[in-house]
Amino acid sequence: LSLYSSPACETKYVENPRTELEEGVSHLRHVMEPYTAWCQIQLSAKTISRYIRALCSDFFSEGYEFLQNPPAGFYPRLGVIGFAGIIGLFLARGSKIKKLVYPTGLMALGASMYYPQQAVAIAQVAGTHLYDWSLQGYIAVESLWKDN
Repeated sequence: LSLYSSPACETKYVENPRTELEEGVSHLRHVMEPYTAWCQIQLSAKTISRYIRALCSDFFSEGYEFLQNPPAGFYPRLGVIGFAGIIGLFLARGSKIKKLVYPTGLMALGASMYYPQQAVAIAQVAGTHLYDWSLQGYIAVESLWKDN
């Protein structure tokens, strides 16, 4: 056996067969192609950019006006809430979940100190949604358990 020669590799590329889902999506795309082409022609980039520019203009002008005439004590509050987020980033060493939860939690805690009525309203809505989701999960697990 020579040290510098390698045996000839006879590889053959075999494409995987398409699944039923891939076939269905492909068929749907071919059926919808004339409609999507019509939409692309009707909504040119110029029209879309004009719409986005008008939408962003209103949003940023309101924000600019708010920052020009902020309520009393807005900037110190914003500083405390932002600093709480930075402390959360500093404390969240390790996992990526900590890096998401700690800054968000500390900023929410800081914001709830300055805006308690809004925090209570948000907590009530979030609690209602969390209860609904947990109930849906319980029902789904219960139905799976009964089926088996």
